[in-house]
Amino acid sequence: MSHTAHIRSHRKPRRSASTLAMRAGVAGGVLSTLAVAGASGSANAAEPVTQTLELPTLTADLAAQVAQSADATQQAAANYELRAQRDAAAAAAAKEAKADLAEAKKKAAEAKKKAEEAARKEAAERASRAAERATLSASADTGSSSSSSSDASVSVSSSATGSAAAVVSFVQAQVGDAYVSGGTGPNSWDCSGLVQAAFKQVGVDLPRVSQDQSVAGTQVSLDNLQPGDILYWGGAGSAYHVGVYVGDGMFVGAQNPSTGVVLKPLSYDPPSGAVRVL
Repeated sequence: MSHTAHIRSHRKPRRSASTLAMRAGVAGGVLSTLAVAGASGSANAAEPVTQTLELPTLTADLAAQVAQSADATQQAAANYELRAQRDAAAAAAAKEAKADLAEAKKKAAEAKKKAEEAARKEAAERASRAAERATLSASADTGSSSSSSSDASVSVSSSATGSAAAVVSFVQAQVGDAYVSGGTGPNSWDCSGLVQAAFKQVGVDLPRVSQDQSVAGTQVSLDNLQPGDILYWGGAGSAYHVGVYVGDGMFVGAQNPSTGVVLKPLSYDPPSGAVRVL
């Protein structure tokens, strides 16, 4: 054992390199911080006026932006309100138009119904009138048939003599024959064909048609008729029917397809006038 083993050394212990480096870094950082703080303090001290001048400018810009934003918001709200009003007006107009259309359809349906009812009523009235006419016609035809059958066998007592008597006798002999338009005998006639054939029996040539026969002789009054006079219906020169007066207020004529040649009183179909040929 050495005699110096328990003697403490007075030499200071060595610092390690890492410890020195740490201390140096800390010191550098503190110095850097102080330097920055100093520089910042110098800068703040040098430019206080500049910062004070910029604040009002920033505030005015911000106020202008806020005002513009408020105006835009107000304009958008106005646009929305206007659009809402337009939409409401359009909806109201559409609703009113729909109601008007429904009312128009209703009125059209009512008008159509009334027109159909009027048409049915008119058709019914026409049918009723037609039925009445048919009934009257059937009654007349029945009377004509019975009269024709009796007239065919019974001649009217006439005071006619000579040619007039021959004409009367001829037309009475044809009662019951058929009526055919354009017929000239011997078993079917039209009105002027019968009259022409009757006068031909006594040598008198009459025109073929009723218009001409109505002016073929001397015009006479219906109150002064004689057997053998030609009766006409319509105007003189424009007559549409002719017959022969046979006396006792009776005449013979080829009336129509329904009745044929008939013997009838003047009241059955009162004539318009008369002409005397014989």
